[in-house]
Amino acid sequence: MGRLTTHVLDTARGRPAAGVRIELRRGGALLATTVTNADGRTDAPVAQPIEAGDYELLFHAGDYLRATGQDDGFLDLVPLRFCVADAEAHYHVPLLLSPFAYSTYRGS
Repeated sequence: MGRLTTHVLDTARGRPAAGVRIELRRGGALLATTVTNADGRTDAPVAQPIEAGDYELLFHAGDYLRATGQDDGFLDLVPLRFCVADAEAHYHVPLLLSPFAYSTYRGS
């Protein structure tokens, strides 16, 4: 059974990003909402099982940046759109975040 996990790292501060709200969407429909813990991870998979198809993780980065005193208004919502091709696989989609940039990759 496949699953989707994520975590958020605050690259400007060199630590996990705790308290980031994350939404999982598919075709515009909200499937799940979660918040990162002290380790920057979610307490459970964002989705399990997961079906093949197109998804979006929406990270509320601006709220986190404001709460940590790093916000200058540049980033707010960070959408990561990706495709699940294999519903039996583990998809780990992390966010590396700073006040002025972000990146992602398919982790393990």
